[in-house]
Amino acid sequence: QPQLVESGGALVQSGGSLRLSCAAVGFTLDYYVIGWFRQAPGKEREGVSCISDRGDYTNYADSVTGRFTISRDNAKDTVYLQMNSLKPEDTAAYYCAAVHRESTTQDMCSRNRLLYDYWGQGTQVTVSS
Repeated sequence: QPQLVESGGALVQSGGSLRLSCAAVGFTLDYYVIGWFRQAPGKEREGVSCISDRGDYTNYADSVTGRFTISRDNAKDTVYLQMNSLKPEDTAAYYCAAVHRESTTQDMCSRNRLLYDYWGQGTQVTVSS
């Protein structure tokens, strides 16, 4: 069973930056599409960003476009989410998820959480005003 481990969450002031990491344990990420999602208390889990298996296609929610950047290093089996200009409304538990490229539209990715098969346990990001 593939496992994903998120790290990098923290308490940060508004306007600050964080970099989240999503590491694969026990398998290689080479052929997996990766998504980052977040869930604030009382709200549904929403798709923040995603990246294709080769890293040549990315997609972002409107609320984070221009502030967040997703990237991947397949040699390290790790995907990153660089978050800049953080706002209090970015406060949430952040999760990464994976789906094999054969289960998705080739060379693309989706922020639809229902498409993803494997999930990490999450890492908390709190942005103070």
